[in-house]
Amino acid sequence: MSNDDQKTSPSSLNRPFRVAVAQIAPKLGDVAANLEMHKRIISETTAAGADLVVFPELSLTGYFLRDLVSEVALKRDSSEIIQLSDVSSHTSVVFGLVEESSQNQIYNGAVWVEGGVVQAVHRKAYLPTYGMFDESRYFAAGNRMRCFDTRLGRVGILICEDAWHLSNTVILGADGADLIILMGNSPARGVNTAELASQAVWHHIARNVAMFLNVPVVFANRVGYEDGVCFFGSSQVIAPGGSTLAQAAQLEEEILWATIDPSATRQARIITPLARDERLELTLRELERIAHERNQA
Repeated sequence: MSNDDQKTSPSSLNRPFRVAVAQIAPKLGDVAANLEMHKRIISETTAAGADLVVFPELSLTGYFLRDLVSEVALKRDSSEIIQLSDVSSHTSVVFGLVEESSQNQIYNGAVWVEGGVVQAVHRKAYLPTYGMFDESRYFAAGNRMRCFDTRLGRVGILICEDAWHLSNTVILGADGADLIILMGNSPARGVNTAELASQAVWHHIARNVAMFLNVPVVFANRVGYEDGVCFFGSSQVIAPGGSTLAQAAQLEEEILWATIDPSATRQARIITPLARDERLELTLRELERIAHERNQA
């Protein structure tokens, strides 16, 4: 489902809501096994009172897929997505997948399901192709960065590398985000510090998004190993302003629980009215100037 096709619903949940972050170790290329794990986690967390269940990037497939990409790609009407929609009839769920569009383009995507219906799909816009990463070889890049309406408010999704580009955060903030989801497959790097270097960077990113947009942020990162690469976990839920509500352990599978209170978001925005004072016309004007100057160079 493209952003043009998004089905929207007004925010209706005005109480604190419970988030369950599924810090999992997907089996590489085994969609059937990962699907059963997703269904079990969604059922168990929903029974325990979760209003939102968040999975990491490519949670249905694993990350280093390479030539498996076309084999694990799912279209919007696939039985796997229908099954996940059915088991999500009493909650909101976001999960990662390899999505195949109606034009047979393959994307690194995230699906938001709510009340048993696919509400929106975000396609990763920035594909890292450096170091150990080679995504642009296998995926098409998404071309939209937008929030969408849910019963939890307006939600913006950033898939891993998306979050490293500050422009995306600015766009989602300007588009009225009430909640930002960061979905990652981040490897463990920098073991010479008390905190893994990659872990510290991601926690800085999550905290900065929460602080500058005055919104809660859910960071869902995976664990496990693929091709000798270790994924560190340490998923987080961050409050508006940047304080940590909950943090998962390193390297271990875990369901991380936290409660997000919309009234805290409202209070943070009143105390520090950054969104009110944002000058989008200035930003747009200067970006157009820069783009023009680059084209003339």
